[in-house]
Amino acid sequence: MTSSASVITDRNGLPLSLGVSGANMHDSQGLEPLVRGIPPVRSRRGPRRRRPKKLHADKGYDYDHLRRWLRGRGIRHRIARKGHESSQRLGRHRWVVERTVSWLAGCRRLHRRYERKAEHFLAFVAIAAALIGYRRLSR
Repeated sequence: MTSSASVITDRNGLPLSLGVSGANMHDSQGLEPLVRGIPPVRSRRGPRRRRPKKLHADKGYDYDHLRRWLRGRGIRHRIARKGHESSQRLGRHRWVVERTVSWLAGCRRLHRRYERKAEHFLAFVAIAAALIGYRRLSR
């Protein structure tokens, strides 16, 4: 049984929303639950934001129904188009997410899934994300 952990981060690499899915499930199917799972974020001025202003994603999320769904929620999206745009242009934004994923991969418990239940594996991913957040914020 293999799993894939998905993560949405802020622009500094702090994990905001986590998800676990089967390794054979396409990443685009997990975008909506991840965006819904983002907690309200405190801003310097004004009320808490309940959703991000922008979302950067790679070509794996290039589907019209996802673009419409994000637009309907008031989230501006920057998703690379298949066959039209180079993924290199999103690189400056994507490396933050890739760095966070590599921090998660640095946790030895997450290299191989030992747990039978997905909830248990998600709990270990959440603990690893909390440790990442603690390390980032304690500096």
